Amino acid sequence: MGENIRRFGTFTGVFVPTVLSIFGVILFLRSGWVVGYAGLFHAIVILVLSEIITIITALSISSISTNMKVGVGGVYYLISRSLGVEAGGAIGIPLYLSQAISVAFYVLGFTESIMWLFPGMKETYLALIVLTIFTIVAYVGADLAVKLQVSIFVLLILSILSFLIPGPFVPLAENLKPHYTPEIDFWHVFAVFFPAVTGITAGISMSGELRDPAKNIPRGTLLAIGFTALVYLLVFIKVSAIAPHEELVSNMLILMEKSPFPYLVYAGIWSATLSSALTFIVGAPRTLQALAKDGVVPRILAHPLGSRKDEPRLGVIITYLIAALFVSMGTLNTVATIITMFFLLTYAAINFSAGVSSLAGKPFYVPEFRVHHFVSLTGAVATFWIMHVISPVAAPISLAIIVAIYLWLERKSIEQTWGDMRNGIWFSLARFALLRLEGARDSDRFWRPNIMVFSGNPDNRQYLIEMASWLGKGEGIVTLFNVLEGNPEELIETREEIYRNLKEFIHQKGIGAFAEVEIVKSFDEALPIIAQAHGLGKLSSNTALFGFPSRGERARQIMRIIDELCILKKDSLILKYDSRAGYGDFSSVVIWAGERRNTELMMFLARILQMNFEWQESRIRVLGSAESTSRAGEFQKELEEIASALKVRADIRTFALPPSRTVDALREHASGDSLILFPLQCDMETIFRIAELERSILFVRSCSDKELRIQ
Repeated sequence: MGENIRRFGTFTGVFVPTVLSIFGVILFLRSGWVVGYAGLFHAIVILVLSEIITIITALSISSISTNMKVGVGGVYYLISRSLGVEAGGAIGIPLYLSQAISVAFYVLGFTESIMWLFPGMKETYLALIVLTIFTIVAYVGADLAVKLQVSIFVLLILSILSFLIPGPFVPLAENLKPHYTPEIDFWHVFAVFFPAVTGITAGISMSGELRDPAKNIPRGTLLAIGFTALVYLLVFIKVSAIAPHEELVSNMLILMEKSPFPYLVYAGIWSATLSSALTFIVGAPRTLQALAKDGVVPRILAHPLGSRKDEPRLGVIITYLIAALFVSMGTLNTVATIITMFFLLTYAAINFSAGVSSLAGKPFYVPEFRVHHFVSLTGAVATFWIMHVISPVAAPISLAIIVAIYLWLERKSIEQTWGDMRNGIWFSLARFALLRLEGARDSDRFWRPNIMVFSGNPDNRQYLIEMASWLGKGEGIVTLFNVLEGNPEELIETREEIYRNLKEFIHQKGIGAFAEVEIVKSFDEALPIIAQAHGLGKLSSNTALFGFPSRGERARQIMRIIDELCILKKDSLILKYDSRAGYGDFSSVVIWAGERRNTELMMFLARILQMNFEWQESRIRVLGSAESTSRAGEFQKELEEIASALKVRADIRTFALPPSRTVDALREHASGDSLILFPLQCDMETIFRIAELERSILFVRSCSDKELRIQ
């Protein structure tokens, strides 16, 4: 960005617009009302509380702005670069509209004050004339607007001094204490006054045109807050000394009437309203320009219309049209509170951005102006509380609007070219959770399958991915593995390409899974090592899922691997998927009961399957065989006890049958079932004979003690 664009310093670029935005009509028309109801002592408390929130937000702004090179867009830029384009846009769009509507709000405030002196004038016409003049100033460029702001600033200071310098500064005794009514209490007065200090974001709206934003923004904003707070304090003290509380609460023009230079006070009101209008008509188009450049709104809206200094001239025209619409309506009472809510949500977002960036952004968050995360996060919470105090109705409405915009932008999937703190936030939360989990007492009470899926190319074995995804509903962690056999030097580029494809596959299918691609010299030797190393702490993988092997060496290789995994306390699943039968109508799951450990795991997996939409109406059937009728009865009771402990609703049936008749029994009793779960505890020949059934079958081998019962 050239020097002709980076041309404003701390005073003209930040301090003056911030002061002009804070000094509004509340200073001139509501200071007496505040002191009249709250008394001087409570008024000072209100001022201090308001300034605390404002100072915290200013500190957060300073912290964020000194951690990055600040571009065009002010608050939107800071939030989007901290929390992402969706969060920035969710705040930025309402903020821009609020800024544009605020132009109309302050122009109407100016014309209403003119009507006190010239009641016969047409207010709407006058407002449109003033709006048009200011629009021309903003269209010409920020240089002219800043010069005009400095002139207005001088006039505003003179008007304040004209009220403060002469007369008494000793408060009346009756004005020291509050005079609340049932309708107007401390928090009501606080809600009326607080918007008076919500102007600090005006100073960073020119962020893209400041010479050194990292220095200009903190210095200008904090100096402006300190200066305006001192002026408000002096005005409160002076007001408490000039009239009794009845007159203070009833006479909105008390400052003019008690000033020896009333027309200078009038000029102060005009300066306050016009300066705020000018600040927003200059700042709002820059917010729109930043939104457009990032693609949040159509990029054409950032068009400079021939400006050599990249002035947002099209944004100025659009802002003019929005403001003119509201000026023509003649009143802003219906939207004034919502405008305040959006500005406060901006405060909350700034504080939250600074807080989480400080908390989670290390080592990349290294601002020159450091603020503890507790301070910023406290400011965010306090801002939400103030929103509720001001309007319990408008607060949730404005919050709902911002959430809706966020969700819309998330679906829009805007591509951003910068990194933000979200990954840092998630990383910190994950690290915190892992350390807490690692320090917790060892227990198998909350076991869930963390599954390694050896899927190879997932396009060829999507049935494996589907099964893993269903079992992942048990809040387990699913990882898709593609294991390459060969030399790492020869396969490294292939590995990277396969990894990208695997990640893209997971994204397109919407699967909650991770991707892993490993290069090994020998599949059967490396796989147990991979199984031991995969995972972190108590989130280590505990289950392996394989596709059904062909006969011969491949089958023997898989069984050797499973035997080694079992020694390592890793459970194994083998899915034989029948491409013709599939899963039928998902109406039933049959479990062939075996030894207790396998049976418990199979019932548990069947219950997890029922958590999925496809299987939620399915019934679970448990079949079991024993050598004799008496043993079959005992086995029946044992299986019923397991099902009860696992909270599994199942139809259980046992019968006396020799092991050699297992395949015949399955063919007879499970012919119509959608999926069969069978214990992987017999020889390969039996497994292959069972696999000949025209049904999809999940073979299960449990190798670890785990507490699956619901206690």
